[in-house]
This record gives sequence, C-alpha cells and structure tokens, in this order.
Amino acid sequence: MVFKRRDKRSYARLARELVYPKGGIRRAVMYVLHRMRRLPDQPHRIARGVAAGTFVNFPPVYGVQMLSAAALAFVMRGNVLAALLATFISNPLTTPFIAMGSLKLGHWMLGIERPLTFGEVLAAFTDAGWQLWHNFTAMFTDDVAHWDKLIDFFWYLFWPYTIGSIIPGILASIATYYMTIPLVHAYQKLRAARFSERAEKRRALRARLNAAHGGGAAANGRKAASGGDDAPGAP
Repeated sequence: MVFKRRDKRSYARLARELVYPKGGIRRAVMYVLHRMRRLPDQPHRIARGVAAGTFVNFPPVYGVQMLSAAALAFVMRGNVLAALLATFISNPLTTPFIAMGSLKLGHWMLGIERPLTFGEVLAAFTDAGWQLWHNFTAMFTDDVAHWDKLIDFFWYLFWPYTIGSIIPGILASIATYYMTIPLVHAYQKLRAARFSERAEKRRALRARLNAAHGGGAAANGRKAASGGDDAPGAP
C-alpha cells in the first residue's frame, strides 16, 4: 500500500505513545496550538469551539468525547474543528487530575462522606466494568444479573463526578475563550500582514520584469525603425 507505514508499531509502542507522544508533550501541544491558530474562521467562532472542547474534557463522557465536543460547538455556533482540537487537553496525563478534582468537589457539593482514594476509585471502576460484562453475558445464559456494584458506582462516582465537573469545566471554558480571541486575532493579523508583504514584493518584482521587458522591446523597435544595426552602404 502507498500509505502503509514502513516501521509497523507494536501494541506496546502504541500504548506508550498514547501516554507520552513520540515528539514529546511540548511538541504535541505546540502542534495543536499551531493548527488552532491557522483555522480559517473568525476569532470568536474559534474561541467558542475551543471553549466547547475544553468544557467537554471535564464531564465523564469518555468514548463520545469528540462527538460531544462537536455537538456542543455546533449548538454554540463555534468552530467544530477547534472544539475537536481542544479535546486533546484531556489525555492520560491530565485526566487523573481532572477526575479526582471533579470527584472530590462533587462529593463535597453533594455532602457525601466517603473515603476517596485513587485505589478505591480504580476498584469501583473495575467492579462496575466486570458486573456490566457479567450482566451482558447473563442475557445469553442462565446466570442472574446483579446491579449492586453498578448502582454503587453511579451514586458514589459517576453522579458526583458529573456534578463536580460542571463548575471547573465552565471556569476553564470561559478562561480559554477569553484567552483564545486575542491570540487568534493577533496571529491572523500577523499572517495577513505577511501575505500582504509577500504580495507587494511579487507585484514589485513583476513591475520590474515588465519594465525590463518593455525597455528591451522599445530598443528593438528603435533598431528596426533605423534599418538595423549595420550602417548603410556607400551609393
């Protein structure tokens, strides 16, 4: 195939690059910012898209994060591509901090008094996942479905996570909105100035070429009118 990779990546390499990009975190962030600045749209529409994508990073909508960002950007009349790029704020390095912060805030807002450690959260996710799989397979066997782990997961993790993510998500989206507008506006103004400068240089070069070509044509015309370069013969 034409577009097939020469060095096929292993599953371990894919998992490693998912957590830490091949070119480094800084390069990945700069690439996303560069693509965002170059979007051909008005600054306020790009900023709305960035705000939508930033907000979606906080609620527990894993698996449909990009779809949720695109839908929210569409409702907000923002740039959908900017919203998709902004979802990269949530990654394997930042998600644990966002999740734990939202969970603790949600527990505080709902008045839930329960120890909340990373180990307990991971165990609750694991138990809920296994019970969900068990209930799915129970539809095709004689096993009895159980819902205790899923109910516990919903009331003590998913619901507090959702409630606690709203305020940080709104604050982060507002901050990115007001930060994006001047940055995109300045970049687009600088880019337009560069394009104008290049166009002016091309026009000046074209004018010099036309002048040189016109001068050569005028000289050839004078030579033709005088009968050529050779002097006339004696009578």
